[in-house]
Amino acid sequence: MTSIYKLSFSIGLLLFTFGNVLAQTMTKEQMLFLTPQWTGERFEDGRPKVADDVLERMKNVTIEEAWGVLRNEGYHNQFESGWQPLHDDVPVVGRALTVQYMPNRPDVSDQIKKKGKADGRIGNTNSWPIDMLVEGDVYVADAFGKIVNGTLIGDNLGNSIYAKSKNGVVFNASSRDMEGLSEIDGFNAFVRGWDPSFLTEVMLLSINTPIRIGAATVLPGDIVLAKREGIMFIPSHLAEKVVVTSEVVRLRDLFGITRLKEGKYTPGQIDNKWSEEIEKDFSDWLRSHIDELPVPKEQVKELLEKRMW
Repeated sequence: MTSIYKLSFSIGLLLFTFGNVLAQTMTKEQMLFLTPQWTGERFEDGRPKVADDVLERMKNVTIEEAWGVLRNEGYHNQFESGWQPLHDDVPVVGRALTVQYMPNRPDVSDQIKKKGKADGRIGNTNSWPIDMLVEGDVYVADAFGKIVNGTLIGDNLGNSIYAKSKNGVVFNASSRDMEGLSEIDGFNAFVRGWDPSFLTEVMLLSINTPIRIGAATVLPGDIVLAKREGIMFIPSHLAEKVVVTSEVVRLRDLFGITRLKEGKYTPGQIDNKWSEEIEKDFSDWLRSHIDELPVPKEQVKELLEKRMW
C-alpha cells in the first residue's frame, strides 16, 4: 500500500467515524451502503422499513424457525440469550432502532451534548432515541451489559416508548421501576438485569448505527424477534423469507398430523421426503381448508400460486 493510499484510507476512515460521532447517526448513503440487499420501502434516513403485515405475521414465528432460515442463508451470529424479560409471555417484534452507549468520557460526551443541543434535541441523551421512535420500532441499545447505574429507562420513559412505538425494548444493560413498567399493557423489556439505581457514567455515542448485542450484530431496520428463549435479529431482506418459511412449516406439520390421525399415511411417509402424491394431496387440502387454517387466507393463496415449498 503506497503512502498516499494509506493517507487517503486513514482520512476516509476518520471522516466516516468522526461524522458519525458528530451527527450521532449514519448518513442515508451509509445506511444504503450497509443494507444493499433490502429493496423495499425505507424511512427518510434510509433505514429499511419492513412492512407492517410481515411484522404481524412474524409474531407467530418460533425462534428455532427463524434460526434455521438464517443459518441456511449463512447468518450464524444473529441470536442472543441470557435475558431477564419483564414478562415471559409477551413477545417483542419490530424494526430495530439501534443505540450505542459507552462508558462516559467527558470530552467526547460534552461534544455529543453540544451537537445534540445545536440539532434541537431535548432532555437527557437517553431520551433522544425515544423521540425518534415510530410505531413498530423496537429500541435496541448496547450499554456494554452495565447493571448497577446502567438503568436506561424507568416507568416514565417506558410509558413514552410504548406511546410512540406500541412496542418494547431490548437493552444490553438494565432497567429500573419493574413494578411501574409491568403496568404498561402490551409493553415488554428484555434486559440483562433490574436495579433501583440511576443511569450514571454512561454516554450516548450513536443512534441508528451498527451495534453488537452480545454475540449478535444488529443493523438499523433489522427485525427483532424476542421471545422467552432469547432474541433473533433478522436482517431486513430476509424477514419475509423467515415468515413464509415458518408458515409453510406450520401448514405442512398440521397437514401431516391430520393425515397421520386419519391413518391415510404412515409415519415413514410423512417423516421422509414427500412423494408427488402427498404433495398434491397437501395442495388440495390447503384449498379445501383455506378458511380454517392458522395462516391468513391471502398468504395461503400466494403459497399455492407460487408453490413456496
